[in-house]
Amino acid sequence: MLSRKQKHILLKFFSMFSVVRGYNILIIVIAQYLTSIYIFAPEKPLRKVLFDLNLLMLVLASAAVVAGGYIINNFYDSEKDLINRPNKSMLDKLVSQNTKLSFYFVLNFSAIIMASYVDFKAVLFFSVYIFGIWFYSHKLKRLPIVGNAVSALLTITPFFVIFIYYKNFDTVIFVHGLFLFFIIAIRELTKDLENIKGDLALDYQTIPIKYGENVSKKMITLLVALTLIPAYLLVTKYNIGDMCIYFYLCIALLMIYLVFLWKSNTKRQYLILHNILKFIIVAGVFSILLIDINLVLKRII
Repeated sequence: MLSRKQKHILLKFFSMFSVVRGYNILIIVIAQYLTSIYIFAPEKPLRKVLFDLNLLMLVLASAAVVAGGYIINNFYDSEKDLINRPNKSMLDKLVSQNTKLSFYFVLNFSAIIMASYVDFKAVLFFSVYIFGIWFYSHKLKRLPIVGNAVSALLTITPFFVIFIYYKNFDTVIFVHGLFLFFIIAIRELTKDLENIKGDLALDYQTIPIKYGENVSKKMITLLVALTLIPAYLLVTKYNIGDMCIYFYLCIALLMIYLVFLWKSNTKRQYLILHNILKFIIVAGVFSILLIDINLVLKRII
């Protein structure tokens, strides 16, 4: 049996894990390595990718900055989350704001130290990334359209640093990136619909509040249509192996998503739509393996 102190420590651990969204960090780390192996550097021996210390430092620095971003976002959104996500908010409050902010600075400092192992450009990149996340959380998040676009860009930034590291300018990478950007932009707009109550209470000028839910749904529909363009190109113009199965599934899910979007008007319904998009993103990470299921075995041999 755990003692009272041990239970308290365990609860605080889960609280901080919830604040930094540890499950999202894990997915980002896996995604960075899979994209490095299959997309950014498919010609490199597997061991050179997996045991590349520079890549490891970039991945860990990305994870630290993203975790810090979740903390600062939690700090600024604490009142809104109390309305929109009361259960999660109560768990998050088990760790004091001072502890969270201290951890935020430790994470960002650690990221800069790890980036300095690679080179000065990496330090500059992560410094700008840290500032961008803070500025988004402090100012831009409350702005319609601009806030959504910046959030989507910041979300794909960890992949951009790997792209720069490998200097692979193959057009298929840009098409993959465009697809991911559109999916995340759709998710951001869906989150705005889901969080109307809290945003309205705290005067967040999101698209549903400023222009109405109908306009938001029209914008999402346009984004879904735009998402189909890179999906079509990836399936028909590029050699992505069995990953084409994933894009066919995405197209089907997006059509189902659109049908339900126009019938939805409650927080619970928007939450279901949000979960569909999260599934598309997470499934996309692991579907990278389908580009060539034998690639890893070949490179080991």
